[in-house]
Amino acid sequence: MVELAADWVGLRLSTPIVVGASPLTDDLDALERCVAGGAGAVVMHSLFEEQIIAEQLAAHRFLDSHVDMDAEARTFLPESSVFGLGPAPYLDRLRNLREALKAPVIASLNGTTPGGWVELARELSAAGAAAIELNLYEVAASFTESGAALEQRQLAVVRSVVAAAQVPVIVKLSPFYSSLPGFIRGVEGTGARAVVLFNRFYQPDVDLEALDVSRELHLSNSSELPLRLHACALLSGRSPLQLGVSGGVHSGDDAVKAVLCGAHTVQVVSTLLENGPARVHAIVEGMRSRLKEMGYRSLDEARGVLSLERAPDPRAWERLNYTRLLHSWEPRRQSRSAK
Repeated sequence: MVELAADWVGLRLSTPIVVGASPLTDDLDALERCVAGGAGAVVMHSLFEEQIIAEQLAAHRFLDSHVDMDAEARTFLPESSVFGLGPAPYLDRLRNLREALKAPVIASLNGTTPGGWVELARELSAAGAAAIELNLYEVAASFTESGAALEQRQLAVVRSVVAAAQVPVIVKLSPFYSSLPGFIRGVEGTGARAVVLFNRFYQPDVDLEALDVSRELHLSNSSELPLRLHACALLSGRSPLQLGVSGGVHSGDDAVKAVLCGAHTVQVVSTLLENGPARVHAIVEGMRSRLKEMGYRSLDEARGVLSLERAPDPRAWERLNYTRLLHSWEPRRQSRSAK
């Protein structure tokens, strides 16, 4: 029997399969089935910086426009039904999931600027989060902020969350850094314990009929995995941070590829939305079968054997691979196979 237990930021997981942040985490029955099928942990959907700031502003506006703040009204607070008062529903959901699930529950914060909202990390810790995943999803849109300035701002956010949290912090990154290893070195200095590679970049399309932006979510597929494999292989063994892979994991073989490149955990979302919670069991058993076939007895034995430092041909991860891929295209063979 292949041992699939995994250590993740100090947590002992039954398997490296993690249910990633998605609407699925609002369905307790589905999550219980995922855990029963072998999911080692669950990441809640993200609590967005913009949501918290909007609620704080709503409170100020309400008080400014409706309350006479004289000496007799200093203790007045409006009815909670007027607007959401902070992250209370999220915290309640976290407590419920923690009590109901036989697996660690990881809270998720999504934000890119330092501010009072990061104090939520303290509340999430107190509410029972096993760890906090900080999602640094951001589209650079300013002509006046340099890439270096943007990265320093993001690192300041990570430091703030780490300082406020009393549980391990995991940083979920986008692939859009001019030097991923350089940014990772900065993350190492913040006190974060792990990084997840990568956020999916949700790109709106254009609706020509409505002459408007079209917002439609497209699920991932296995073709998105190689970007994550490359980054994982590049970082594995060269950074003290643990590595998670998110995006493109749809089968046991996909998960095994990620582990061979250095991943400690793999997150699954799209395949669960498409195939249901039973897919977790199929992925877990697929991993166990493939690793046994390859002669591995545990994840620790397999992890990182294809990293940049340990791969039989390390140059395949580097620039040389670019030319080889281009020269591998043979038009005649392609045209024959098309027939």
